[in-house]
Amino acid sequence: MSCHFYILFSKNKNRFYIGATCDELKERVRKHNSNHKKGFTGMDSDWKVVYAESFETKEEAFAREREVKKWKSRKKILGLLNSKH
Repeated sequence: MSCHFYILFSKNKNRFYIGATCDELKERVRKHNSNHKKGFTGMDSDWKVVYAESFETKEEAFAREREVKKWKSRKKILGLLNSKH
């Protein structure tokens, strides 16, 4: 099973969303962009993947999500995005 840690960005909100999934990443992003009106991603449909990492297990992907969420720092997230180049 392949699981993913990912970061989405919305230009409308000028915000990042940090998540993890064992679904296909493309399908998960489609769900975030659907008009579901609830949750953090619900009101906007312009979410784009700006960063992703793949893991072999659900535990690894969700641990990575928790690690990055604990940063609570836009600057550190931007540093991670810049490090991928």
